[in-house]
Amino acid sequence: MDSIEHIKPYKDTSFALMLAAQELGHELVYLPKNGLCLDHGEAKAIMQEVRVTDEISETFAALGDPVKASLNTLDVIVIRVDPPFDSEYLYSTHILERAKKQGVMVVNDPQAIRNCNEKLFATEFSDLMPKTIVSSNHEEIQTFQKIQGDIILKPLDGMGGSGIFRITADGLNLGVALETLSPSESRLIMAQQYRPEIVDGDRRVIVLHGKPISHVLARIPSQGETRGNLAAGGRGVAMRISEREREIADTIGPTLTNRGLLFVGLDVIGGHLTEINVTSPTCVREIDAQAGTAIGHNFFKALLNE
Repeated sequence: MDSIEHIKPYKDTSFALMLAAQELGHELVYLPKNGLCLDHGEAKAIMQEVRVTDEISETFAALGDPVKASLNTLDVIVIRVDPPFDSEYLYSTHILERAKKQGVMVVNDPQAIRNCNEKLFATEFSDLMPKTIVSSNHEEIQTFQKIQGDIILKPLDGMGGSGIFRITADGLNLGVALETLSPSESRLIMAQQYRPEIVDGDRRVIVLHGKPISHVLARIPSQGETRGNLAAGGRGVAMRISEREREIADTIGPTLTNRGLLFVGLDVIGGHLTEINVTSPTCVREIDAQAGTAIGHNFFKALLNE
């Protein structure tokens, strides 16, 4: 996971999973993302035993001494490193895949994380999405905007709403957005039909072992914003999952489980799939607190057949 010292335990999903595993009687080990290594071909890591406490204080995580050990001394490794998916992230998935070959259960599957870009993966289910194209060609995106009118532009490697532009029907500032996201047509961009239902929330659907949970988190944009992401100031409201959202999750679920993607967050706006989050899906603490669910407990119980 990312540096444990910098997480916010009251809202951090990685912390929620650690707390749930501990409450179920499992021993926890913290693996910082820069602690992975190969030693004569064997996957190892600098790891620390950790105990977590559900409180808002500097003592929420008590860490043991760092120890270098083989990853095959662990039973389960949960990958919880945030994007962007850069070269270091890529190398980490290769080392974790080596650990899987050494007999460790790794969730989500490192090869699947490597192959399933969170924006591009969704396009495998394009009939569930708003009108969408992916291109680095400015003219092609400009044509798409003229046809669709109001659109959203976003980079393929962002998270938390970073780098997202809304272009209204008049096309104002489209050129600036294109040069920012793809200077000299050097980077692929996702262009997507704007869905006005965003005012009611960008809804996060948590899918565990191929099945959606009972509640979603509607991330409602703040005044003057088009992004519902909590990191961009959105307000999270837990709601019962809709029939349409359940239909989307049930359609995608078998593909997720077949690829070893067992903890996934779908983003749905107005009944349309926009992204499939496979690296470090969030919103567990918010849903649990408002809906009385126990997402982490349910995840680990199913994972370990308890």
